[in-house]
Amino acid sequence: MNFSLALKGFFKEGNARTLAAKRNVIGSFLVKVISMAISFVIVPLTINYINPTQYGIWLTLTSMVGWVSLFDVGLTQGLRNKFAEALAQHDIHLARIYVSTTYFYITILFLVVWVILVVVNSFVDWSSIINIPVVMDNEIRMLTSIIITYFCLQFIFQVIKTILISDQNPAKASFIDLIGQSSSLLIIWLLTLFTEGSLIYLGLGIGVMPVLVLIIANVYLFSTSYKEFLPNFKLVQKKYRNKLMGLGLKFFILQLAAMIQYSSTLFLIARYFTPVDVTAYNIAFKYFLILQGFYMIILSPLWSSSTDAYFSGDIDWIIRAVKKYLLILIPFVFVGFIMLLFADEFYDLWLGKGVINIDYKISIFCFIFFLTGMFSSIFVNVINGIGALRVQFITSVFTSIGFIGLSMIFILVFDLGVWSIILASIISNVYGFILAPIQLYNILIVRNTNSIWLK
Repeated sequence: MNFSLALKGFFKEGNARTLAAKRNVIGSFLVKVISMAISFVIVPLTINYINPTQYGIWLTLTSMVGWVSLFDVGLTQGLRNKFAEALAQHDIHLARIYVSTTYFYITILFLVVWVILVVVNSFVDWSSIINIPVVMDNEIRMLTSIIITYFCLQFIFQVIKTILISDQNPAKASFIDLIGQSSSLLIIWLLTLFTEGSLIYLGLGIGVMPVLVLIIANVYLFSTSYKEFLPNFKLVQKKYRNKLMGLGLKFFILQLAAMIQYSSTLFLIARYFTPVDVTAYNIAFKYFLILQGFYMIILSPLWSSSTDAYFSGDIDWIIRAVKKYLLILIPFVFVGFIMLLFADEFYDLWLGKGVINIDYKISIFCFIFFLTGMFSSIFVNVINGIGALRVQFITSVFTSIGFIGLSMIFILVFDLGVWSIILASIISNVYGFILAPIQLYNILIVRNTNSIWLK
């Protein structure tokens, strides 16, 4: 009975912003548990359907085509802040203008990008770029066209998820992803039953269903709970595009920096090592991603909540939230150490004994990478929500160059292994775990309105 009362109190205590965050944390947690389970089933199922080498090729191509996301030039991230800001000011019409303008320009951008990339892909010599046999070149070219197509469609229709997150409903956005992921799992399972291993079938199976789910989500949500924000061509305005891109351009550079690290990591491994090493790295990465994944469930409401709190003048709420998230991080550190101790045993249990040999140093540095990332994300989410991006913007330019430089030095000069690329990534993320805490301290505690930290 006492537990029941405590549970009711948990969902009733606090202001509207805090209560919304609690509901989303619980909802996102349930979705994430199922999503993680599906993800862990998909990996061995996919590797068994093709093979570790082909899986490494698949990972490398999807990470390289992932650069397509940069062509939104920060529009969706700009929408995330501007939509939340408009809602905080109770301006529904302005929010709808931002939604309509974003959909219009995102669609135009990605249709143009799709045409250009499909044409360019027909001339690319993939065998020399990612270290694969020449006989696979045509197959890889066709697979790349498939990946480009569904990536572009996803970036058009996933704007609805940005709207949900901005409206402090990240659990619903995660649920859309879960349905798409579940559909992909079903398709891959059917492929293993009725077809021989094929990268083309795999690309179609993984790509088609999530896009279809996003289209259905757009139709449903804009017909029901988000009907008042239904995009309208007549509401598209260039000046609001500029406002979205003014803030979004900074997010674009930040996305570029993150993409350079993630995509370049897989490319560098494929280029200087082997596709099998890409698979080994990705397995360790996915394993420790579990830790960050559950922490990000708890953290996910912080960005939009910080936007709402900051523009409502509730600075004290943000300070309390940061302190709480730092305390919550402590048990995750201990869980991470346990995961590291039993990493090799888990890989064998997950994939089968001896299927993939993973250097233990890769596991160590993946753990450190995610640990520093989780710490950084507390401060970076608040700073992103406030929109004080100049310091992060400037730093990202240097850290991106630093990551490539350090990686090449570690590989070519010191002849270090795959783990050295992860080390380079950790070192280059200096903004998150050093500068971001200093910046947020100056914004929330010092409160110097003329400081560079606030710009």
